[in-house]
This record gives sequence, structure tokens and C-alpha cells, in this order.
Amino acid sequence: MTDDRTHRRWISLGEVIAIVALIISALGVWITWKSSSEDKTTRVVEQRQAIPLTLRAKRQDDGRRLEIGAVESSHALESLRISFKGASPIEVGSDGILAASDVESALSSDDDAPKNRTLSARVQIDARYVEIGKERTSSGSYNLRYMWKGGGLFGGRSLHLISLSR
Repeated sequence: MTDDRTHRRWISLGEVIAIVALIISALGVWITWKSSSEDKTTRVVEQRQAIPLTLRAKRQDDGRRLEIGAVESSHALESLRISFKGASPIEVGSDGILAASDVESALSSDDDAPKNRTLSARVQIDARYVEIGKERTSSGSYNLRYMWKGGGLFGGRSLHLISLSR
């Protein structure tokens, strides 16, 4: 006797889990392959932040000149404009040399100033400079220290520059 009944088999839980795992693995391989074909080389560019301009001055020729320069070596001065209150501005080139004779004409109203005593004047400095290949401008208020020397019965007086500070 032969049994003509068809034998039906149900899929077990373990087989279902195996098929789902196979589908998830295939999907992961496809996503990895797809994203690797779209990846381009990533170029990292270092971004440098701009550094604010700060000026310093070196006294030269016993105070007859001040050499004004940037503190930061990456700054290259193009020009400076030094403004005194009530006087026309002094234009200084890229060398940064400020002559005492130029300051003397701006301080001509200072005729009664005491001699051989350190005095100071607030000045506004507008600078044009280059940093990281870009032209920039900066403006700031500085304190210019100076001294009148000489005078006397027959001699004239002369201005001697001492320092420049923030």
C-alpha cells in the first residue's frame, strides 16, 4: 500500500532566521560597494585664522626716527597713516619709518611743552598690510611717547621719539 498523501513541510524558525540574515548580509555588501564607488579622495585643507595686527616701534638715531613694524612675522606692511588730533595725517610707507620732523610739524601747537620731560600723544593708526596672501586693513589707537630737547638762549629745540604703545 502506497500512501498518496502529500507530505507538507513547514519552514522552521531557524530557516527563517538564516534567510533573513542572508538578505541583510547581501544588502550590506551592496551598500558598501555603492558607497565605495562614490567616494572621492577627501582633501583636508588647513584653515588659518587671521591674526589681528599689532604694531611695535624701534627707536633709531637717538629718537630722530621710529621704525614701526608688525609684531607678527606673517604680516607685511604696505602703508600706515598716523593721525594726530587737530593735525593732518602723516603717511608712512611700507618701510614703517616715522621721522621726528614729521611729528614735530603735527605737534607745532605744543610750543609751551616742557623740555627734557617725557610727554605722550594719542594717535590713530590706520594700516594696510598683507597676511596669507590677502590684503587687509586695521585701525587702532596708540600712545606715542616723545620728548622735546634743547632750546636754551640761542639753540632751537628738537623732538625725540621714544616709543609707541597700545
